[in-house]
Amino acid sequence: MVQPALHRDLADELWTADQTATPVAPLTDRHPDLDIQDAYAIQTINIERRTAAGQRVVGRKVGLTSRPMQAMLGVDEPDFGVLTDAMVVEDGDLIPIARLVQPRVEAELAFVMERDLAGPGVTAANALTAIAGALPAVEIVDSRVADWKIKLVDTVADNASSGLLVLGGRMRRVEELDLRLLGVAVSRHGELIHTGAGAAALGNPARCVAWLANKLGSFGAELRAGDVVLPGAVHAMEPVRPGDVFRAEFAHLGAVTVRFSNGGSAA
Repeated sequence: MVQPALHRDLADELWTADQTATPVAPLTDRHPDLDIQDAYAIQTINIERRTAAGQRVVGRKVGLTSRPMQAMLGVDEPDFGVLTDAMVVEDGDLIPIARLVQPRVEAELAFVMERDLAGPGVTAANALTAIAGALPAVEIVDSRVADWKIKLVDTVADNASSGLLVLGGRMRRVEELDLRLLGVAVSRHGELIHTGAGAAALGNPARCVAWLANKLGSFGAELRAGDVVLPGAVHAMEPVRPGDVFRAEFAHLGAVTVRFSNGGSAA
């Protein structure tokens, strides 16, 4: 790992980029010696800054759960970021696009934990018994790194490229669902643009929750009852334009709508 002073400097850069909606050059271009431990250390600094400002941690997101995304970044396992209450948007509410840097949308399930889950040794079956249910959701991913020119270290340091989260209002027990085959259709202004199914996330979204619990265990942390977990997208990221309205319709779960203002600009 590099020196903690550099962690703080890079965390400050990413924080300012987020607050001003102005991206920064890739961290790995300027500091090629950064490794994944450095990245999580940088991420943690800014999460602690959020909680010190009064935000509350409400869960985690898992990223890089699809094989194409892993291949694109040259990795063989997912990553994770932290979700706070300030990131949650109600279904259908208007999102000021100017508050984001270069947003993209991903439809995915959202799990709510019924009980604590701690690694190591967590399996997909363990995860399923710990989940209260699944909700329809859209994650608005965002990158503080210019032009989305990210490597694994860049996205992890940037809180796994987290932005905002929109949750639908209907939750169903996971034992009522075939998570692998649960499909979603995503439209923009009523025109279908993407489809996907749960199997795109490590073969089964429950495996993503198990991976997360085990990874958190290596940091001395755990999933808590009530936490929201995003297990990863099941289709390609879609860039956002001013005035866009997206609707994600999930089999058995219903729909969730995401609306963006006309103000500002987006990548």
